[in-house]
Formats: sequence, structure tokens, C-alpha cells
Amino acid sequence: MVADSGATGAEQQRLAEADTDRAHWRRWGPYLSERQWGTVREDYSTNGDAWSYFTHDQARSRAYRWGEDGIAGVSDDKQRLCFSLALWNGRDPILKERMFGLTNQEGNHGEDVKEYYFHLDSTPTHSYMKYLYKYPQGEFPYADLVDTNRARTRRDFEYELLDTGIFDEDRYFDVFVEYAKAGPEDLLIEITAHNRGPEDATLHLLPTLWFRHTWSWAGGTAVPKLTKTPDAVRADHEELGTRWLYCDTDAPALFTENDTNNERIFGSPNPTPYVKDGIDRFVVHGETGAVNPAQTGTKVSLHDTRTVPAGESVTVRLRLSDTELADPWGEFGPTMDARRTEADEFFETVVPDGMSEDERRVVRQALAGMLWSKQYYYLDVERWLEEHGVDPLGVDPRVRNSAWYHMVNDEVMSMPDTWEYPWFAAWDLAFHSVALAMVDIGFAKSQLEVLLRRLYLHPNGQIPAYEWNFGDVNPPVHAWATLFVYELEKHRTGRGDRAFLENSFQKLMKNFTWWLNRKDVDGNNVFQGGFLGLDNIGVFDRSAPLPTGGHIDQADGTAWMALYCQNLLEMAIELAVDNPVYVEQAQTLFEHFAWIAVATGRMGKDNESLWDEEDGFFYDVLRLPDGSATRLKVRSLVGLIPLAATSVVGAWIDRRFPELAAGAKEFVERHPAVAAIVSSREGLGPGVAGRHLFALFGEDKLRRVLSRMLDEDEFLGPHGIRSLSRYHAEHPYSFEVHGETFGVGYLPAESDSGMFGGNSNWRGPVWFPVNVLLIRALLNLHAYHGEDFRVECPTGSGRHLNLYEVAREIADRLTSTFLSGPDGHRPVHGAQAKFAKDPHWKDLILFYEYFHGDDGAGLGASHQTGWTGLAAATATLFRLVGSGDWGALREEPLS
Repeated sequence: MVADSGATGAEQQRLAEADTDRAHWRRWGPYLSERQWGTVREDYSTNGDAWSYFTHDQARSRAYRWGEDGIAGVSDDKQRLCFSLALWNGRDPILKERMFGLTNQEGNHGEDVKEYYFHLDSTPTHSYMKYLYKYPQGEFPYADLVDTNRARTRRDFEYELLDTGIFDEDRYFDVFVEYAKAGPEDLLIEITAHNRGPEDATLHLLPTLWFRHTWSWAGGTAVPKLTKTPDAVRADHEELGTRWLYCDTDAPALFTENDTNNERIFGSPNPTPYVKDGIDRFVVHGETGAVNPAQTGTKVSLHDTRTVPAGESVTVRLRLSDTELADPWGEFGPTMDARRTEADEFFETVVPDGMSEDERRVVRQALAGMLWSKQYYYLDVERWLEEHGVDPLGVDPRVRNSAWYHMVNDEVMSMPDTWEYPWFAAWDLAFHSVALAMVDIGFAKSQLEVLLRRLYLHPNGQIPAYEWNFGDVNPPVHAWATLFVYELEKHRTGRGDRAFLENSFQKLMKNFTWWLNRKDVDGNNVFQGGFLGLDNIGVFDRSAPLPTGGHIDQADGTAWMALYCQNLLEMAIELAVDNPVYVEQAQTLFEHFAWIAVATGRMGKDNESLWDEEDGFFYDVLRLPDGSATRLKVRSLVGLIPLAATSVVGAWIDRRFPELAAGAKEFVERHPAVAAIVSSREGLGPGVAGRHLFALFGEDKLRRVLSRMLDEDEFLGPHGIRSLSRYHAEHPYSFEVHGETFGVGYLPAESDSGMFGGNSNWRGPVWFPVNVLLIRALLNLHAYHGEDFRVECPTGSGRHLNLYEVAREIADRLTSTFLSGPDGHRPVHGAQAKFAKDPHWKDLILFYEYFHGDDGAGLGASHQTGWTGLAAATATLFRLVGSGDWGALREEPLS
């Protein structure tokens, strides 16, 4: 998925220097969160209500414990020194220092940011970055947004900032923030504010520099110091050293401390008059005593007040450097221009030839969003528990994450969404790594490795899920992503990183064993898993005790484990090329997969199967305490994920490892149940070029599942594969328990229930990560079956495609979500006309969490270029990989 793997431009050289520690080009980046308030890390309540314990209203006055946030912000990679932009339009009741949004309780569909900001560009080393924030000139409608959304039901649309009328007559500022690195520790900053309105308007620009608060907590550091010099602001920190911030205007420097305003928050005296909200109180409320006249502190803003003529712009330049400079501005312009050009040159090597300008825009903004969504994440769980008065070694199930006292998070990590989800999530991170590998293979590998380190991976082998509950269970896709990134690098460079693969394999085997021991209730190779990331997809809350008693044998849980076996098997074979000890590991994994395949087709005392022969589909099976069982006949992604558990290996393994082939043959012959499954799968001998297929189904089941998946009245939507069949719009599924009816119906937009916070919906919308898994499976199936295996696509259309063409059809539908139509409308923006018609909005693309199953409108978190950043991959993949190329990747590895 890389257009020019041999390119050696300026950005590629910086990446090489960063990967080999010759220069720390990644040390500074967009590592500030867009929301630190309302997070679990900052929650010291007794009831675990993180949203209420630390609110947006408190954030301007209350020092954070574990991190910082800001607008268009950057920091060093340990977030010791932070820079971001604050703004005031002369009308707002507070400075605009951070993005505003609704809490989970305030939004009619859960938490949601209510601002318009866009990650426009970034190189992987952040040598160049560009960000846009649209700041209204009228008073920001904080109360209106809260009150109106709170009054709406879950069946109503959300009330957005554009709906308030605040952007009428274009009375707003487009505020662009650009960063360029003159060196690894030398940041050029250019802030340009455009008045899009019909009249002159006043804007207060407040570039802000501050230290993360690390000094007052137990075991804290020495207090760092900001001071004014004749030409700059000087920042001194015992670990970071000295930095200088220069500004090309004579804007006055307003100093205060990054300390809590105890008087406002807790009603107790302040030890100093200069506290975190001092600059807000000085600028907005005229409290002249709120900032330090001695011009020293731990937080400073440069207060630049401008009247911007209608239709014109103003610019402020700054420079943050580790060197005291006699002339900060001499090379500023040429360096900024050079980094812009180098960014263009870099992305020319990423985007394939032949793509339209709009397609290229989608790819570049998707990847920019991925790179802007990197955040420093700090949480020492043992210390956090101690600060809650909990004995870290005395696990208390009433206290969140008390079983994870070994964890120390202290990394720059890829976030799902730095406002709505400003914390890592395990299965999200796996998909992030696939997209990030398009531009920064080193960082992508580090993201896959980090959750497998001893300070993250639980001693029992479980991978941490996310901060709300590290012990929750996410789909085990880490091995899938690890293998994908490994193969991508091998394809790009001609040599795979065996050390990375081997290190990951050893730790993933520990996690695999945890799954075998913990998530197979009956020991019959059928897995439960619970929630598994799909929130409200089931009839019941799959993370809670069932109202019926018993348990659910999950089609997706079992398929995930089959895929896990396949991926580990492929990794073991790859490693066995250099180390024969892995042949036995491969044999063991093959046997695990074989038993899962048997269990998928036959299990339980009545041989109740996940597969429904009449419907031609996989379903969850509810197992009741009395031993009876019934299928939960909901046609959802749960029944398509078995399709994703598909892998292909080349014929070379028969030649290279005859003992593996012989062992597999002996195993099948020795176990009649396995032999019955193998013999029942017609046509599953060697495929094209002698390749071997590992799958949970034969050709008949494959065709039957695909006929449903590719039916536009079921799963195949205009913008990808839906999470729930549209069949359930007219035929909702219901199940009655003790007089209470539980049901699932087709909901193409937002959820109508509060399950899992009500802020996501797997009952109809399109989700990118599972679509990408299905595309990969189709490519593997094509590599095995070849050009002559064709299916009707769409079902009933009379058009027959091979499976490569089917995969490309799905990818094209996904990409069309973001592309501008003849009328300028992008489906992702729904009914918002401003995005289609206004020249200052029409080329701005948001990468939402999920998408309307019928029209492609963006839903959920609006900046989830975490896994929706995969749009860059779906847009480029089929321009780089031809029909025969995917199978060629399965050929013998380089030894």
C-alpha cells in the first residue's frame, strides 16, 4: 500500500534518522489531548462518575493530574512542556482554551464534541503540520447546545453547532495553525486568522506555553520556571533543559501558575493569587491582579489583540527552540516553505498515480488525522489506586482497574479520537497500526509492541482494553495487525523484521493461551468473549449476566479465535524459515484451528451448530441452564466474521517443511471428527498455485454467506457492508424472557438505547474496521480460488465478479463516503449544506466513527481517524495491488 517504496526524500531521511536514534525527529509532536477533563485518569470520585467529577467548566481552573489538553497543541514526547493556542472573540464568557463538547449524560447519543476543527496535514515526523479551527465571532452557545441536546430523545437527530445559527452570514474566523521543524528541537509556528464575515472583527490571539503540573503530587518533581527575557520567554525544566519561545510581535506576556484555583473549585484559600485560570480572568474579566507582574510562572500567554478587516487575515509567527537565537526570523519563511514542499513530496510517494485530486485529498486528510491523533498517555495504575486509598495488592472489584496495578502507561500512543476517546483502545490500536504503516512503519510497529510489554500485558496474558475497564475483552486482532504490518514492510523493503515478529509472537502466544483458558466455558473450542467491541449488536448485553441464565456461544468470538490461530500459524511458519523450533508451534496452532473448525460445525450434546443450514448463515447460540439451546437468529456482522477467519499459505511450505505437512495429514487421519469436517468441504484441496486455504467453511457455505452479504436489501449498502442486515427493518428479531421482550431491529443511524453509553451503534451502520477485515478475507479467498470463482454482486443483479473484484467493489463503496459528488455534496456530511456549497468548507473532510447504513452520513465520534483512517488504505489498495499480486505475497519468504 505504498506507491513508491524506494523514495529517499527529506521526510524519508528524517524517518530513517528517527528510527535509528540518530536524530529525535519524533520528540515534538501533536501529543496534547483535545480533552483531558472527564477522563478516568482524572476521576477521583467515590462512584466512578468521571464526567461529573472533572467537568469542562472546571478545566480552566483546575490542574490536571495525568495530562494536558489544548487547541492545535504540541508537546515533547513526555508532555513536560506544552504549547497551544487560546482565543477570545470579545463576547464569550471564557477564553477558548480547549474544545467544548457534551458529556455522556448531556448528549442524546452520548458524549460529543461540538466544535469544527480539522487536521489538514502532517508528515510522520511532524516536520510539518497544519490545523484549522473555525471560531465563531458571536458568543459561543454553550448553554443552548447542552439544553437542546439534553431535551432530545435517542430517536432524534443531534443538535450541532451549525444548527445553532452561530455561523450565519459567515461571522467566524478560520484560524490556521502551522508547524514546521527547523531541527528536531526547533519548532516554527505560524498562526493565520481569516475573518470570513462581512464586517471587521476583533480577535484576541493567545499563544500559550506551560508546563504539565508534576510538582505538587506525592513524589513530584522540582517546580519548572517560565521567565520573560528581553527577546523571548525562557522555559527551564530539570529534565528537558532550557527552551526559548520567540514571537514576532510585541504582544504582552501574561504569566500565571498551572495550579488549581482552590477558591473557585473547592472553596478553600489559594496559596498564591496566580492560578491556572489567571489569564482567563485577566483577559475576559479584567482582573488585573490575576497575572504575575514579576513575569514569571509555569504558564504564559502572549496576548495579541487584532482587529481583522472583513475578508482579510492576520498572521503571528512564533518559534520554540532549544537554542537562544540572535535572529529567529531570518530563515523562518524559507524553512516553512521548504517543509510544506517536502510534505507534498512525501505524500506523492504515498498516493498512487491516477488518483483524482479529490481522492488524493481524502487519503492525505485521513493520514493527517491519524498523525494528529497521537497523544502522550500517562497513567501509573498503582499510584492512581494508592491516591484512591486502595491497597494496590488487595484487588477490589468495586474499584475500577484494581486488578491492573502492574500497569505503567508512559507513551505517545495513537488515540481513537483525541476528544471523544482520548485513551488507547486495544482493538482500535491494531487497526490504527495498519493505516499508520502506510507512512511510518516504525511508529506502527511500536504501537503494536507497546501493549505486549510487561508494563501493559497482564501477568495472566490479557491485553488491556481501555481505561474505563482494562479487563474488558476486545476482539483479538493484534496478531492480524502484526502480521499485516510485517508483510507490508517485507513487501516494501524486501526483508521482514524478524526480531519484531518473533518478539510479538512470543507474547501473543501468552495472550492466546489466556483466551483458551478463560473464554471457552465448556472446553469445547467454542468461545464466548462477551462484549467483543460490538457494543449493542446482540439481543442481550453480552458483557452482563444473561436474563435467561446460561451463556452465549458466540459466532464472532469463535471466529475471532480461528483467525487468531491462523495468524499465529502464519507467523510461526515465517519464523520457522530461520528457526526450525517453530515448526512444532505451527503444528500445534494448526491443530487448535482444526478443533475450532470442528466445533463451529458441530458442538454440544445435541450437536447444535453456529451454522444454520436453512438460513445459510452463522448465528450466536444461547445455551440455557437446563442444557437446551437455541439460535439467536439476528443477521449481523456476528455471522459475517466467520468469513473474516480466512488465511492462505503458499505451496512452498510443503517443500520447505514436509514434516509439517505430514503431521497435519496424520492428525486429520487420527481424528475422525476432523476428517469429517475436511472431507465435507468440497473443493478444499490445493488451490491456485498449490496454495492452501484455512477457513471455517467450504464452497457451498461461502456462496450462501456471500449471497446475503452482497444483497443490497441485506448487508451491502451504498457505502459498505452494514453491521446489521436491512432485512430486520421489516422483520425485527425479538426474544421473550420472563414476560420481558428483548429485540433487535435495523437502525441505520444512531442507537435508540443506552447500552454501552448509547454513543455507538452496531445495528445497521457501516464500520470501517470490520469492512477491512472482510476485504482482506476476500483477497485471500481470491488468491486460493482464482479468477474463475465468481459470485453475483450485487445479489440479484446478474453481474458476476471474481472475489478480487468483489473486494474492490466494497472498497470503492467505502471510499465514496468521502468523495464529492456532482453537486459538491459528500455523503459523510449528511444534510449539512454548508459543507457542500461553501468554498471554505467544501474540501474539509471529517472521518467519523461509523456511517449511516443507507446514506453514508458520518455518525458517532467526528474525528475518529483512528480506525476510519483506514479510508486511506481502501482508497489506494486496489491501485497498488493487482488481481494476481495478493497471492504472490503468499510465496516463500526471504530467509
